[in-house]
Amino acid sequence: MAGIKLFFRVSLLVFCMHAACAANAFGAADARQTEEPDPRMRTLVAPARVLAVSPAGKKSSVADAGALLEPKRGQVTERRWTGARACVMKNSGETPWVLLDFGRELHGGLQIHSYSQRGAKVRVRFGESAGEAMSDIGAKGASNDHAPRDVVLELSYMGQIEYGNTGFRFVRIDLVSQGECTLDCVRAVSLMRKMDRIGSFKSSDARLDAIWETAVRTVHLCSQEYLWDGAKRDRLVWAGDMHPEASVILAVFGEADVLKRTIDYIMEITPPDKWMNAIDTYTMWFLRIVRDWYMFTGDESFVRERGDYLARTVEHLLACERRGRYAGSSMPGFLDWPTHRDRAAESAGAQGLRASGFDAAALLMDVAGKGDLAARCRKAVAKIRAAGADPHGAKSAAALLALGGVRDAKEMYAKVLGQGGLAGVSTFYGYYMIEAMSAAGENAHALDTVRDYWGGMLDMGATSFWEDFNPAWTNGAARIDEMPKPGMKDVHGDFGDFCYKGFRHSLCHGWSAGPAAWCLNHILGIRPLDAGMKTIEVKPFLGDLEWAEGSMALPGGKAIRVSAKKRPDGRIAVEVSAPPDVKVLYSGVQ
Repeated sequence: MAGIKLFFRVSLLVFCMHAACAANAFGAADARQTEEPDPRMRTLVAPARVLAVSPAGKKSSVADAGALLEPKRGQVTERRWTGARACVMKNSGETPWVLLDFGRELHGGLQIHSYSQRGAKVRVRFGESAGEAMSDIGAKGASNDHAPRDVVLELSYMGQIEYGNTGFRFVRIDLVSQGECTLDCVRAVSLMRKMDRIGSFKSSDARLDAIWETAVRTVHLCSQEYLWDGAKRDRLVWAGDMHPEASVILAVFGEADVLKRTIDYIMEITPPDKWMNAIDTYTMWFLRIVRDWYMFTGDESFVRERGDYLARTVEHLLACERRGRYAGSSMPGFLDWPTHRDRAAESAGAQGLRASGFDAAALLMDVAGKGDLAARCRKAVAKIRAAGADPHGAKSAAALLALGGVRDAKEMYAKVLGQGGLAGVSTFYGYYMIEAMSAAGENAHALDTVRDYWGGMLDMGATSFWEDFNPAWTNGAARIDEMPKPGMKDVHGDFGDFCYKGFRHSLCHGWSAGPAAWCLNHILGIRPLDAGMKTIEVKPFLGDLEWAEGSMALPGGKAIRVSAKKRPDGRIAVEVSAPPDVKVLYSGVQ
């Protein structure tokens, strides 16, 4: 009996040792193969309309395309039991196709349910415009860069397939194999990071409301794993480009994790003696973004924990400023593409940006407990402002010089920003132009610019704002949700410049969303005065609006709400609701 007990004890010991070894082995494997939950929500979106189908012929046909708009349950056998219709495509030597419009810009892919012959193949083309979805790779800049949008897929017999991870609104489906293909159900798969809105905006102007909503949605579409430039292109982090996005996120979504995660990502991949994205001005923008995060949250520990990295970054900037050159930058002094041809204006605008950047750096160094660096940053700012700079007629440069305190805002408005209507406005730097107009006391002109410039994209069918836009493109051009007719230009495929020519042009670009932040800061007049949003000035501007109301995010998921309405005597009645720990400076009637 004792021998049996000993046997079991030894056996149990050996088993436990093996189990421990196995656990260690699996533990090591777990350490190597980390898992991360996907922060995005998955939603299935039905097509809004069938925009076009291929013409019927002897060798191809499309029947019942309208069936794709009917409610479906996602089961290909459904029509057998319920009599539901399906879209039937036949290829007898020629390729039939159908073009679907999902009604708005989406991020994600496509789901196709089919009851087709085995081996049936379809070509799927995603497009941010109808013209792009109809294009071939290489035509007018159409490409599979960043996110493949033109592919051939084999359908599943009596099943479903999914493909795609891009920004799109339109999808064209071609039956490229001969035979018959039955499309029982086609749905978009929307993938969106869950971000709760805290900020809001409504007014007596439906056009302005649509601009605000479109700007916020544009940023949300670009907020996926990280804060990207675009949902289709570039699905990448660009430190300089994301400042308008950061401004909108803080005002509308608050301290969203995607922004903090992106800030840390940039620091993780960039040595402090190198430039963010290899561009010197992008490091300046980065410091402004970190400053804005701190001013919103009031979280000193966030800055202190990153203090050594930030200090070495600032040391690098100061050394370059002392030498008078920013060596190692792939694009020294870069602002935005429309300004890039005028190097004198670009250089002047960079000086304005550096003044703002060193201002931000000084504040961060104070918070990080590095007063000597803060003092050196302030000396650099004073030197830049004393030197001055001429914007050379460029609105982007004039805006940065005004906002950086290098030139007087009223002077820059009178000489540059207030001249030439919409000429020289861009989707990225337009945000700083309207901010500089407001700094000059010209809110009315800024409001008109928002309506006419960003509203001009809405007039062309936009449901998200674009990488670039020139109102001149709209002359004789088809909207993005129309098939271009003979003699008409395609506003997407026939325009663009630099790296965004033709269909490569992104029609969902986060840097274009500035008006969402501007409306809260200047129409509602909500302006935080200190770190942590503890003291807030409220001074609305209505201009020709009858009323406006909305809210701005505060730390901890809270909000300040403002309502402004014109009285018969022309004065503005203002109502404000804020948490009790927030000091609000405002007059009930202005």
